[in-house]
Amino acid sequence: MVVITGEDKDLKKPRIVLEVILDKSRVLVEGVNIVTKHTKPTAQNTKGGIVKIEAPIAISNVMLWDAKSGGPTKVKRTRENGKLIRIAKKIRGGNQIMSTTTNNPRLAVKYKSDVVPALMKKFSYKTVMQAPRLTKICLNRGVNGAVTDKKLIDVAIDELSNITGQKAVATMSKKDISNFKLRKNMPIGARVTLRGVKMYEFLDRLVSVSLPRVRDFKGINDKAFDGRGNYTLGVTEQIIFPEIDIDKVNKITGLDITFVTTANTNEEAYELLKELGMPFKNIKKSEN
Repeated sequence: MVVITGEDKDLKKPRIVLEVILDKSRVLVEGVNIVTKHTKPTAQNTKGGIVKIEAPIAISNVMLWDAKSGGPTKVKRTRENGKLIRIAKKIRGGNQIMSTTTNNPRLAVKYKSDVVPALMKKFSYKTVMQAPRLTKICLNRGVNGAVTDKKLIDVAIDELSNITGQKAVATMSKKDISNFKLRKNMPIGARVTLRGVKMYEFLDRLVSVSLPRVRDFKGINDKAFDGRGNYTLGVTEQIIFPEIDIDKVNKITGLDITFVTTANTNEEAYELLKELGMPFKNIKKSEN
């Protein structure tokens, strides 16, 4: 076995499984997840006291080790001479079973190399930790008519999932409103929150591809900051995203995109988003 995640992750070091706990889907691996424990005197340990032992880890944190390829592997079942056997299943060919390289989005690299130095120069920060950063992007979409037609929620979830590359979830109503025939905990919209790699990739696609497809686009409004460093962008047509097939769209609807940052003021948030490529209306030509 090899540990594929966590503090003890090492794809090149095979380890010994001491015990498999099937009912809890956990395994005990030698030298992994060491914890300190107080023990009573026993026949094996007459003194008792404080000992360091292995604690169980989730079975999803380990993979089988293939001695031939020299790396972790999955197992697949196949038939050979009429018999059902299990063989090692290579994931990406050759002896390299799993890739250990990480995907660095273009905007994430740009933030570290260009945006942070520009912000430190403009606001005279003493350390890079003071520079504001983008923490998450929230997409929210209300569905008109969802009370009477439940299928509209599924359509909204599918469209948001296609746009972001991450599974969206339905938003539920918080109270009863008789005038709208609305009951508590009824699905009325869809939402998805992006962080990390998917967040930067979505922002890159939004700035480079989607916003230029807006009809008569002249830049986005720079007055939509909330005073605490967050910015909300309203999109009136979901067909600006290339992931949406316009032939399959039954109704043109919009959505709200909120950029959550660690900036303390609107000015800092504005400079952060501007440096990341957001096309605001009132950017002077000399700043470009």
